[in-house]
Amino acid sequence: MQQNFRSPNRFLQSLSIADFELLAPHLRTVELKRSAVLFETGGEIDRIYLPLNGAISLVVPLGGGEMVEAGMIGRDGIVGSPAALDSATAVNQAMVQVDGQASVVGVPAVQAAVRQSLSLRNAVYQYDQLLLIQAQQSAACNAKHTVEERLSRWLLRSRDVLGSDFLPLTQEFVATMLGVRRTSVTLVANRLKEAKLIKYRRGRVEILDLDGLQDSACECYQALKNQESRMVGGNPL
Repeated sequence: MQQNFRSPNRFLQSLSIADFELLAPHLRTVELKRSAVLFETGGEIDRIYLPLNGAISLVVPLGGGEMVEAGMIGRDGIVGSPAALDSATAVNQAMVQVDGQASVVGVPAVQAAVRQSLSLRNAVYQYDQLLLIQAQQSAACNAKHTVEERLSRWLLRSRDVLGSDFLPLTQEFVATMLGVRRTSVTLVANRLKEAKLIKYRRGRVEILDLDGLQDSACECYQALKNQESRMVGGNPL
C-alpha cells in the first residue's frame, strides 16, 4: 500500500494516497488552546480533529464538577472518530490538555469519504476500537492500581502522545485526570523525584529515567502498547 507523509498526524500518514486525497480538500488547520472543550458529553460531534501536536483528553464528567480521564489522543490519532462511523453523539467530553494544532474536517465530509472507501472506513473503525480498549484499560487501572503506578503509566502515555520527555503539566491537572487528590499526586511525584525518575517544577515535568518509570508503572501501560501492536501489525500509530 502506498502511504502519504504529508501530515505529522500518524493516522493520516497511515492512509493510502487515495484515501488521504478523499480527505485532503476538506482539511484545515486550527489552534488548540489548553482547557478548550472540543465537544461535550451527550453533545453533537460536528467536526473531527486530527492533532498535529499537543494532547487532548477524553474525560468522563462526574458529580460535583469532578472528572476522570478515559483516554488521551495526540498526533497518533483522531478526536471524534465515532462520528465518522455515523455515531455523532459524544460519549465523553474532549478537552485540550496541551496546546497544539490539529487538522479539522467536518463530519459530513468524513462520512462521505468513508462511504466511498472501505479501507478508510476500516482504518477509522480500527482506531475507534483502540480508543475503546484504552478506555477499558484506564477503567481497570483506576480500580485496581496504586496512585504511583497510575501516575507513572499516565506520564508514560503523555510522553508517547507528545513525543517528548518534557511534559507541560501541572499537578492539579494530573490529579484531575487521575481522579485523585492533588496531595496524593504531590506525595507520589516527590517519591518519583527522589528516585531520580522525574524532575518537576510548576507546570512542567521532565522524565529522567524512562526504564525506571516503566518499572514503576503498572502493567496497563505495556498491555495497551501490546494491543496497539497487535491491531496495527506491529507499527502503532
